[in-house]
Amino acid sequence: MPQAHEADEPEEPSYFEYFFDQPGAMPGTLSIEEDAPPPNIILIDYNADQAQRVHLEQPELITPYLDRESVSWIDVQGLGNEDILRRVGQVFGLHPIVLEDVVNVPQRPKVEDHQDQVLVITRMVTPKEDLKGFYAEQVSFILGKYYLLTVQEEPDRDCFGLVRQRIRTSRGLIRQHGADYLAYSLIDAIIDGFFPVLEDYGERIELLETQVVTHPTRQTLEEIHKVRRELLSLRRAIWPQRDAINALIRDSNDLISPEVRIYLRDCYDHAIQVLDMVETYRELAASLMDVYLSSVSNKMNEIMKLLTIISTVFIPLTFIVGVYGMNFNTEISPWNMPELNWRWGYPACWAVMLSIAGSLFYFFWRKGWFQDQSQVELD
Repeated sequence: MPQAHEADEPEEPSYFEYFFDQPGAMPGTLSIEEDAPPPNIILIDYNADQAQRVHLEQPELITPYLDRESVSWIDVQGLGNEDILRRVGQVFGLHPIVLEDVVNVPQRPKVEDHQDQVLVITRMVTPKEDLKGFYAEQVSFILGKYYLLTVQEEPDRDCFGLVRQRIRTSRGLIRQHGADYLAYSLIDAIIDGFFPVLEDYGERIELLETQVVTHPTRQTLEEIHKVRRELLSLRRAIWPQRDAINALIRDSNDLISPEVRIYLRDCYDHAIQVLDMVETYRELAASLMDVYLSSVSNKMNEIMKLLTIISTVFIPLTFIVGVYGMNFNTEISPWNMPELNWRWGYPACWAVMLSIAGSLFYFFWRKGWFQDQSQVELD
């Protein structure tokens, strides 16, 4: 269960945690976060001829729609009121364990059969406004014969807009099919919602690749680490979701028609494609870390090479200056530095030292030591 942060510290979104019960908690215990938005119940009832959208103030108003042969989509947006959520559970006859999985978020994506209902837990992602990262939330499906109940964490964002528009305008086949086709359409929208997020990560990785090769900094390393963590969370979201879709295809449940199973196969293919993209980007991010370390090492080698050149040039010069700094008395012996009495001794010493330095610089230039090997040309 997520831990509370200090009041003076901004809370960072966590993509990695799953909900777990407190030791000794009763089955069916609901755990609702304090900042969860209150539930907003939207009903969309439709058939081949007409469609209506109703905002329901009380959960009990859903009951008349459940026995109709038209398709009723009840969308509960928000988890901030335990009383309303329990009343919704009573209206649909949900087992306490099922209601617990729906309300206590996040759960691992899965599929479960419960008598005349099918529970589907999914993870939905939407890109952030600055295109750096994503919002993740749980979307739960309760599929019945003539109805579909969806429960979302947040009322402000989802990827179901096109599905609502298709129902309203009667585009496509959605109003000619039952609740199982509606469930497929929403799950397919969730899977397709991963692609814009992954497109943003592709652009971020391409930019990081340029930065790592040309100008690696500590901020670059932090960004690479952040991208790797977020891609790992995407993998944890899509991997079990792929298995859940596969379970819907293979399980023999009468609530899902053979025709809808064919559509679910296409949805499964999209999930496989998302997973392949996530794995590819994770490998690229991991390779960026290696490139970063190599680039930093190359720059360190360039620094060490420069220091080596300076040291190598000054070693013989320091030796010459050190020899003539011993100050032997030339009057005691003619061998005690006779150059000190020469008229051109000082200029000759400078000439020798400059010649040595020039020769070393020329030698290093011929060896190519003055070329910066850390710079790489990018196409």
